[in-house]
Amino acid sequence: MLLRLFHFSLEGTAKQWSYQSKDQSKTWRECSKAFLEKLFPIGRTNILRGKISEFQQQKGESIPEAWERFQGYISDCLHHEMEKWLLLLTFYYGLTQRSCEQLDATAEGSFLSLTPRRAKAIMAKMEENHNGTFNTQTCHGSKEVPEELCALSTKMVVLFSWLE
Repeated sequence: MLLRLFHFSLEGTAKQWSYQSKDQSKTWRECSKAFLEKLFPIGRTNILRGKISEFQQQKGESIPEAWERFQGYISDCLHHEMEKWLLLLTFYYGLTQRSCEQLDATAEGSFLSLTPRRAKAIMAKMEENHNGTFNTQTCHGSKEVPEELCALSTKMVVLFSWLE
């Protein structure tokens, strides 16, 4: 069934290849292997796998933004043949120390001890929360924080000054 429907999902060069080689593959496995060999040569595949395996969080990039970029690398190379646990390990070790600590806290322990399904659920929740917007401001000369946190901090400073 996959073999018969595959042709309809293709466009351009891939569709031309499909017409030319439609009688050469008898099984889905043969067809998918031939397709990848023709349209995803080993050099291109290795470059895409390299992007996955050499992943590093960029400066100023949040965990959800890094996750989205990492998922993009995986989508670019669906035939990467890497196990889910290895992908999570690669992502985790590509993060900054601070981000790893944040993920571990979110996981209530070690992020790497989670099942891939649970880890993806946590990442989805972090993405969902990240898409919310916060008004930020510089608070007491430190980095930008949500306004509510800065207001609370200011009240605590005033309270402590009264206690002294």
